[in-house]
Amino acid sequence: MKFIFKARTPENTIEGGTVEASDKDSAIRHLQQKGYTPLEVRVAGSKFTFAKRIEEATTRVSTKDLLLFFREFSTLVSAKVPIAPALKTIYEQTENPTMRAITKSLSADIEDGLSISESFAKHPKVFTPLMINMIKAGEVSGNLQGAIEYVTRTTEQNYLLTAKVRGALMYPAFVISVAGVIGFLTITWILPKLTGVIRELDVDIPWYTKAMIALGDFMQAYWWVVLVVFAGLVIAFIYYLRTPEGTKEFDRIKLKIPILGDLFRYVYLTRMTENLSVLVAGGIPIVQSLIIISEVVSNGVYKNILLEAAREVKVGGEINTTFFKYEAIPPMVARMIKVGEETGRLSSVLEDLAEFYRNEVDQITRNLSALIEPVLIVFLGVGVGVLVVSVLLPIYNIAGQL
Repeated sequence: MKFIFKARTPENTIEGGTVEASDKDSAIRHLQQKGYTPLEVRVAGSKFTFAKRIEEATTRVSTKDLLLFFREFSTLVSAKVPIAPALKTIYEQTENPTMRAITKSLSADIEDGLSISESFAKHPKVFTPLMINMIKAGEVSGNLQGAIEYVTRTTEQNYLLTAKVRGALMYPAFVISVAGVIGFLTITWILPKLTGVIRELDVDIPWYTKAMIALGDFMQAYWWVVLVVFAGLVIAFIYYLRTPEGTKEFDRIKLKIPILGDLFRYVYLTRMTENLSVLVAGGIPIVQSLIIISEVVSNGVYKNILLEAAREVKVGGEINTTFFKYEAIPPMVARMIKVGEETGRLSSVLEDLAEFYRNEVDQITRNLSALIEPVLIVFLGVGVGVLVVSVLLPIYNIAGQL
């Protein structure tokens, strides 16, 4: 049977092709024996159908599920429970069906003689390159327990960081959504009734009131067209974001949004310095560490910077040389990394930077509501003011003349 694969080579490049094997597991083992880390393996000719897309969406492993898995795994390993029995114990307690299946597969692979990192590498959509390489480093150094604790702590910090950002954005998103729905209902059903009063009086009205009357009439007759166009624009926007060009453009835009741009920047810097510190402390070569972090930083701008830094280090340069070139990297970060490289304390310097930017994220998320609230109030006030000046004020003026 022929399988199409995408895998990371020993040189940390992405390579694709085909491989002959009796089943998917055999194809994955064949790639691993060549030193590859499989990222995607599927039967040749199989298509990513709509049904498969729905299945993946409904069987996804969340960060919370992954965090629970590593917490239990770390606890059991610390208690000197053998790996395969530990995974069986986790399997019995896991509720997520996808995570249960993965845990069962990990246990079976380890019983068959695969290393822990190799068994984890068979599930690249669940376990990140950072997790796999940290566990591999722990196996090589004989400090597997420490490596798993590192992965657990990093996963928890990433989860908390994401939760803080999501929580901070939830309030303004909710207010804007409710305001949009109320505005749509007002213009579609309430506005035509108010403007109908003005129309019946048959008096001269200002141009902006005429514009509001025309808007109300249009929305009353063609509200469904507006909804269809809006839904089409949202779908097209989401589709564009999923293209490589759209993703790159949106990654750049996120860093330039007022107020939120700083939040996103600090989140990426926290994730970058924190995870890089973990990999360097775990003994992963710096070039490989930079490439791994570029895959988990979740922003194309920082990914390109990290990959360029990896190329710079590979030819004998230093990380800070690349970081000083880019506005997305604050000068403080580049200077501190330079000090860390010169003194041999890169891991501890990165950890200090991660702590600093983690605190900055905490501060911004706490103050975000206070920062955005005035903007939302002005936005809503302008909408109400336009309605009052254009419709209600003319009605009162006309009523006063009668």
